[in-house]
Amino acid sequence: MPFEFRYATCNEAFKDYDFREACKIIRRAGYTGIEIAPFTLAEDPATITREQRAEYRRIIGGEGLTFVGLHWLMVSPKGLHVTTPDDALRARSWQHIEMLIHLCAELGPAGVMVFGSPQQRSTTGGLTREQATANYVDGLARVAPHAEDRGVTILVEALPSSQSDVVQSLEEAASIVDQIGRPAIRTMFDTHNAVEEVESHAVLVDRYFDKIRHVHVNEMDGTHPSRGDYDFRPVLTMLKQRGYQGWVSLEAFDFSMAPEVIVTETIDYLRQISERLPE
Repeated sequence: MPFEFRYATCNEAFKDYDFREACKIIRRAGYTGIEIAPFTLAEDPATITREQRAEYRRIIGGEGLTFVGLHWLMVSPKGLHVTTPDDALRARSWQHIEMLIHLCAELGPAGVMVFGSPQQRSTTGGLTREQATANYVDGLARVAPHAEDRGVTILVEALPSSQSDVVQSLEEAASIVDQIGRPAIRTMFDTHNAVEEVESHAVLVDRYFDKIRHVHVNEMDGTHPSRGDYDFRPVLTMLKQRGYQGWVSLEAFDFSMAPEVIVTETIDYLRQISERLPE
């Protein structure tokens, strides 16, 4: 069979839509996966009842989609921080991550949690970058067994310096994966957030392929693919050559266009590229 990517999209563009209607639009556009930002479901995701979680899961499957995972893990509730020197706040923040592990597992099997959350992991309270990173790694190591028990994989996302000073390169993210050494901790690749990487993105994807469980696609200016000048072909070619089985997921940051336009233009554009990739 010819190689085909599995396309998903984050639901953030549809945060003001009825959830079922958003799923219908996403599936109609041609996607088979949905990635969810927890804050779109509730101001405090911990308040989402078991019955509501089961209903979201039924809707996703009923509309022909697969639940991919969660991203924007710490947008709400406000005030959380996972690297702070405040022991009580740090503990409460990691309890939030543990709650999201449960949410992720209950929305669908084998989900991923993309751990970006720049404001909630950057240095604060006088800590050095090294101290904050150590707190981040310690927290990840503590929740890793919990994630494994629930079949969830937490993904360390590298972020550029404009967003965070904790984990700023794919190399650093991969080293944390090695340091923790648990199957529930892996990394991912985001075209937009790799803006400061000095090597080609395709080379990086190849080098760290065994640790990459997820891929986000977006333009460097935050718009959706087809609206900027990022060349997706090298990364997609490498993923194809390596037999990538994960999701290629749209995460746009510019929502000035209608969600239907964003998701449709993106998948049409990516399919046009993927059909012309070398074998």
